[in-house]
This record gives sequence, C-alpha cells and structure tokens, in this order.
Amino acid sequence: MIDPPAEIRRLVFLGTPRESVPFLEALDAAGFDVAWAVTRPDNRRGRRAVPTPSPVKAAAQVMGIPVTSDVDDVLNVEADLGVVVAFGQIIQPHVLDRLAMVNVHFSLLPRWRGAAPVERAILAGDQTTGVCLMEVAEGLDTGRVYRRVEVPIGPEITAAALRAELVDLAVPMLVGALNEGLGVPGPQRGEPVYAAKITRDELRLDWEEPAESLHRLIRVGGAWTTWRGKTFKVWTAQPLEGSQPPGELDGVVVGTGQGLLKLVGVQAEGKSRQAAEDWLRGARPSPGDRLGS
Repeated sequence: MIDPPAEIRRLVFLGTPRESVPFLEALDAAGFDVAWAVTRPDNRRGRRAVPTPSPVKAAAQVMGIPVTSDVDDVLNVEADLGVVVAFGQIIQPHVLDRLAMVNVHFSLLPRWRGAAPVERAILAGDQTTGVCLMEVAEGLDTGRVYRRVEVPIGPEITAAALRAELVDLAVPMLVGALNEGLGVPGPQRGEPVYAAKITRDELRLDWEEPAESLHRLIRVGGAWTTWRGKTFKVWTAQPLEGSQPPGELDGVVVGTGQGLLKLVGVQAEGKSRQAAEDWLRGARPSPGDRLGS
C-alpha cells in the first residue's frame, strides 16, 4: 500500500451501482482527469439475456471515459489515485502496492464495516450515522480516515432516502478533499462492528417481534410476510400503541408482539404496490385472519 501524492489530478474510478454515478459525474465536472472507470461486467437479463451495463459503465460511456471490468487493468494506467465508491469487490494487495486508493464508505467507521452499513444502522436503531472518506487498505474497511460527516437518522427515514442523503453530503466532501489535498489520515477509533449483506430471510416479518423492530425492518426495504399462503410485501407502515394478537388484522392494523403496526403501502404477490386501504377492499379478510399464514 502506498500513500497518495500531494497533488491529485488524474484518477481511476471504481464503482458499480446508481449511487456511485454522482461521484463520477462530480469528479469529471470538477476538472479531474478520470482516465479509466472500473465496474462489474454487464449483467444478462430478460428472456433474450441482453447484456445490461452497470450504471457506472453507462455514465462513463456518455462522458467518453474508457471502461473495464478487470481491476488489474489499472496497473497499466498512469494515475495519481483510485477512487472507490460502492465497487462491490475487495481490491487486492498487488493493486494497492501500485496505486493509492480512497473509498467513500457510508457509515461512521469502525461501526458498520462491510456491505450493508446503511441498512444495518437502521435495523440496529442507531440515532446517527455518516460517511467516511478512507484509505483503501488490506482487510474489510480497515483503512485510516481522511474526512467524515455525521448525520442523524430520522425515525421514519428509509434506507433508500438515508443513502441518498449521505450521497449528497459525500460528493462535495470527496471533491473538496481532492482539491484541498487529502492530508494525513487518522486511525479508526472504537470497536469494529460488521455490516453483513441483508438476506431475504432477515427481511421476513415475524409478528411476534415488537412493532418498533418491525417498522425498522420495513424501512430497510423489501420486508415481507405471507397472506393466504402467498408472499406479501410491506413497503411502508406506522407503529401505533395498542394490543391485539400477533399477525391478526383489524382493518389495516396488524398485531405484533408489542404494539400495533398500521399498514400504509403494500404489495400482494403478482400485483403492483398499492395503498393498504385499496388492498383491504379487494382482500376482504375474515375476522381473525392473520398475516404470516
């Protein structure tokens, strides 16, 4: 691993999803020479298996930036720094020995190192989170930190909205740091906590759990249960005080292990998202019907 130079003008950008694109666009607009973009290979989707580029590849092609899916290609590029934003791969040591890299990570390190820091912060009921600009080092998000910004986590904010807020803060932080000079990074302080990728099983709503916990799961996105043996997604909901048997429906209000949950936006299997009240009129549950069965 090597240190970045004092003046940074020529970059390699490594990223994949939609939230990476504003960083690439901002670096290009700020006058940095983005020599290469590295992203995942095209996905093949649909019946015809048509290759679909990642959002970063699509944006880079519009800007006329060469694109590759092989990280080792950066070894043949003259650049001052690599910038990593949601790339989705571990950068191997032989690459870090040739090119210094920084990473935009959506948490307050060392809390929530790993793949799903925004989702894990919400699930844990954290009151604050943030974004760090850190050096890329061997290991999972272990590098020293150049910049950090802290933000509160609102009680209703979804993972998608929180991630968008962090992107809005991190883009100027990154551009400013590269223009001003990165300076000397500081060590991560505190006990590391890891943010494993969210699995589908984790998103299943267990109605024996408290309404507050279930609400956090719904805010992550993709939470689901079953209704009459079929998958039933809950996209938005509101915790309420009160008591009724877990999973039991009273209109659009569901009983939980502690408190109630009012369904707001739902999606029955094979259907589009809709207001819970509209779903209720079509579903016509009988007295005592429960979600989760």
